Amino acid sequence: MPPAVPVPAQGAPVPVVVLGSTGSIGTQALDVIDANPGVFEVVGLGAGGADPGALAAQAASHGAPLVAVAREDRVGEVRGALAAAAPSVAPTVLGGADAASDLVREACARWGGRVVVLNGITGSVGLRPTLAALESDATLALANKESLVAGGALVKRALRRPGQVVPVDSEHSAIAQALASGVHEKGLTSRRLSGASEVADLVLTASGGPFRGLTRAELARVTPEQALNHPTWDMGPVVTINSATLMNKGLELIEAHLLFDVAPDHIITTVHPQSIVHSMVTWQDGATTLQASPPDMRLPIALGLAWPRRLRGVEEPLRWDAASQWTFEPVDDEAFPAVGLARAAVSASATHPAVMNAANEVLVSAFRAGAVGLPGITDVVERVLSEHEGVEDPSLEDVEAVERWARERAHELSVL
Repeated sequence: MPPAVPVPAQGAPVPVVVLGSTGSIGTQALDVIDANPGVFEVVGLGAGGADPGALAAQAASHGAPLVAVAREDRVGEVRGALAAAAPSVAPTVLGGADAASDLVREACARWGGRVVVLNGITGSVGLRPTLAALESDATLALANKESLVAGGALVKRALRRPGQVVPVDSEHSAIAQALASGVHEKGLTSRRLSGASEVADLVLTASGGPFRGLTRAELARVTPEQALNHPTWDMGPVVTINSATLMNKGLELIEAHLLFDVAPDHIITTVHPQSIVHSMVTWQDGATTLQASPPDMRLPIALGLAWPRRLRGVEEPLRWDAASQWTFEPVDDEAFPAVGLARAAVSASATHPAVMNAANEVLVSAFRAGAVGLPGITDVVERVLSEHEGVEDPSLEDVEAVERWARERAHELSVL
C-alpha cells in the first residue's frame, strides 16, 4: 500500500480536488467528505458540464474556489447557476478540454504537494488530469482506470515518488490492503513482484454482472436496458455495460499489472456474485489474504482520500452472527472473452491497451444505440486489436493518435 498521504500540521484539513464530481464516484466522494467535517477541504471540483446546476450546487455548498467544466459551452450556465445558488461564492471557473488539468495545476500551485486529487472521470479523457496530478506532486486517488489502461507507460514515467497513486477501484484497493498485510515493501510500483517475492498471484473478483450463466447465443438477445440493470453495484452506464461484458475485469487486469508490476499470467479472475470479497492476494506459501466488506464504493473512496487513516463509520461492517454464503466460480471465457483480450493486449505492446479501451468506448455507445449486440462489443474490439501494430515507448501524442484511429476503426466496423 502507498505511504501516507501527507497529513498537515496542527490538524489542518487535507486539500482535495474531485474530478468527475457530478458522477457516481464524485458524488460519493463528496458524501465521504461531508461525513467527516474538518478532515478535508474541497479546493477544486471538475465535471463535464452535462448538469451545470449540480456542479454549481456542489461548488456553492463546499465553497470550492476552483471549478472546471470540460464543455466550454456550459461555462456560462455554471457561472449563472453559481450566482443564483450562492451570490457570495465566486470561484474561478475554467472551461475547455484542458480545464481539469489546469485546475489540478492551479490547486497544486496554491496548496503544494498536500493536495489529494480524486480522479473519478470516466474514460481515457482522464489521462491528462492524471498526468497533471502526478507531475504536480499531488497524491492521486485514482478511480479512472482508463488513465492507466490508455497511458500506463506515461503514468509510470510521470510518477514522482513511490506510493503517489492510491487505487480507488474496489478491486485494486482490496489488493493494496492485502499487500500491506504481508509485503515488507508497500509502495505501489516501487518493486517488482519477481520469483523472490512473497506474492504468487493476484486474484480479481467479478460479480459476473447481470448475465452470469448465459451462453454466447443468449447474450446476443439481451437489451441495453437489461445490461444497465446491475444486480449489485450502482454505477454509471459505461461502467455498468463494461461489467455486463466483463470488459471491466479486462481493464482492471491491465490496471493491476501496471499498479503492482505483476505479470498478466499471475493475475487471476474469479466470479464472486455476492461482491463481498473485493479481491485477494495468494502468497508463495499457499496462504491467501482477502479484503471483504459490503459492496459500497465509499470505503475504497475514503481510503483513497485519507490513507493511511481509516475513517470511522464509512459503512456498516459485515455481520458474523448471521448465516451467509460466499461462492466463487471460473469465468466463462467463451461467453465473456474480454479478460482474455486484455491479457493478450497488455502483452502485445504499450499501446494495445489504449486501442482496446478506445474501441470499447465506441462499441458501448453502439450497443446502447442498438447498432451491435452485446457479444459484438468484444468481437469488434478483438478485430480492431488485431489490426493494430503497436507503438513501444509511446508519447502522449502517440497514445492519443492510436486512440483516434481505434475509435474511427471501431465506428467503421460497428456500422457495417
